[in-house]
Amino acid sequence: MKLAVIGGTGLIGTKLVSRLRDDGHDVVTIARATGVNSYTGDGLADALEGVETIIDTSNSGYFDDRAATDFFYASTLNLLTYGAAAGVKHHVVLSVVGTDRLAASEGGYFIAKDAQEKLVRDSGRPYTIVHSTQFFEFVKSIADAATIGNVVRLSQAYIQPIAADDVAALVAQAALAPPANGMIEIAGPDRFRLEQLVRTQLRLREDPREVVADPLARYFGTELDERELLPADGATIAATTFGEWLDAAPR
Repeated sequence: MKLAVIGGTGLIGTKLVSRLRDDGHDVVTIARATGVNSYTGDGLADALEGVETIIDTSNSGYFDDRAATDFFYASTLNLLTYGAAAGVKHHVVLSVVGTDRLAASEGGYFIAKDAQEKLVRDSGRPYTIVHSTQFFEFVKSIADAATIGNVVRLSQAYIQPIAADDVAALVAQAALAPPANGMIEIAGPDRFRLEQLVRTQLRLREDPREVVADPLARYFGTELDERELLPADGATIAATTFGEWLDAAPR
């Protein structure tokens, strides 16, 4: 099968491209680094020639709703339009667990992701939206964003993170299956409080920052309800535990 991975040079995209190629598939990597820009459309028609499935793992790099919405709307509309012209049969989008809830309650970046998903749902094209919980690899970024001085202040919300390798495997599985024409959720096997998760990783890295649970703390500018980052019942649960990932991760 010929597939195109949008954001194919990013964390998930790189793993996805490698996995699909190892399985014998013809994979086109779409990213600015490869000379193809889904936002402007430059090079997109040629890149999608003969592609059966698009997998969009791209990210905007912006957390305010205006800039992020501009990116996701333009990029997704281009992918849908050029994809239809190329005869693409399946449009897969990697998104975030809780996007709809967070868009309604908090806005910001999640408004942009929600708009992206709506554009795909309303396009009339066969699709699958994969909602993932946060990646283990992103825990340090959570800590950095919540740091003031030498103190990391974190929401008391729960989180059920997942290894990036497992995300790539499950997104590949969804892409190779018939379109769901709906949303599926994926998550890791373990549930933590945010502060518990971050404290564990920082201690292992011998990071001296103090981790504090703060009911007023925000998550990338968002005020979280306790269960807002958790998947619903029926989510696909990946195998890799946080402890196993920590043991294998470079120190």
